[in-house]
Amino acid sequence: MTKKLRVGVIGAGIASRHLIGYDWNKDLFDVPVLCSLDEERGRELCETHGIGEYTQNVDDLFVRNDLDIIDISTPPDSHFELCKKGIESGKHVICEKPLFGSIADVDEMSRIVARSGGKKLMPIFQYRYGSGLQKLKLLIELGLTGRPFLTTIETHWWRGPAYYEVPWRGKWKSELGGGLLGHAIHAHDMLNYVHGACAEVFAYGATLVNKIEVEDTMALSVKMQNGSLAALSMTLGSRKEISRLRFCFHDLVAESILEPYTMGRDPWSFIAGTEEHQKRVDEVLAGYEVKEDGYTRQFELFHQAITEDKEPPVTLQDARNSLELVTAAYHSQRTGKPTPLPITAEHPLYHSWLPDEERRMAASA
Repeated sequence: MTKKLRVGVIGAGIASRHLIGYDWNKDLFDVPVLCSLDEERGRELCETHGIGEYTQNVDDLFVRNDLDIIDISTPPDSHFELCKKGIESGKHVICEKPLFGSIADVDEMSRIVARSGGKKLMPIFQYRYGSGLQKLKLLIELGLTGRPFLTTIETHWWRGPAYYEVPWRGKWKSELGGGLLGHAIHAHDMLNYVHGACAEVFAYGATLVNKIEVEDTMALSVKMQNGSLAALSMTLGSRKEISRLRFCFHDLVAESILEPYTMGRDPWSFIAGTEEHQKRVDEVLAGYEVKEDGYTRQFELFHQAITEDKEPPVTLQDARNSLELVTAAYHSQRTGKPTPLPITAEHPLYHSWLPDEERRMAASA
């Protein structure tokens, strides 16, 4: 019999989507308690998803011995301390993006997890599990794509003033960054998921759309460690919202749909260089086994990782790769120079990519 894992959820915003993922995995998970400072939304989620307990005291979750997992779906500036408490209380942890506010935090959390006696921390990158992207991964594994040349990724969304009426948004202290960190990070994770880590980044960034502290428009040129190149663009000023991923290989081109929030899903196009190769590609894709996607699939794989004692489907190294890209882009934007990766402890932004003034304020707080 499959063991059900019990989850305590912290948050009532993006947590609503997590709860749908748990609902689709009712044979694997039970959610007995939700914690949120927003009582109206918290109690509404409890009623919608049949959660028996509501609390505003987050420490209640850490001291309970009937929970296997803590799910952290809170604003970014709270992630590190909540993850630390979760792991050190003997729980596995799921945490929303962006994971933390520095590479140093990721490395410190790796050490915390390593001495936890087998507890697992899984960052959220649910977009990976769309059938379109998974088909590309399959073609790569079977050697049907050839050598990679160029990837282009567009995250062109719209966020107007009403979006930033939420007090923690648009501020370095609480959101930790702008559209590069909070919006494009999913698409950029797909770049790392397909090609591995980045080698060098050059970036321009600006705040053009809204009167906020953080960036809302950015353009990046990237060298990948596998030798290919990438061009990444992000804006929160696109009246027509699209997300597009296009991967050019020697033997085919793979291109996503344009839907802004489910771009990993089918139908992707896979165009080969010859009729003969197209036939091989089409035969493989015809046999692809469709699975659940999004949070549902990531949570299903996390259950498997826990019960079989394997690596989580998304690891701290995966989160590090994505945050290294962010760190390098902010550094390049400020210095006007390309920034090499990886980001090590000697790098000036290793401990924080916040602007100098924000770092001084945080240190004195």
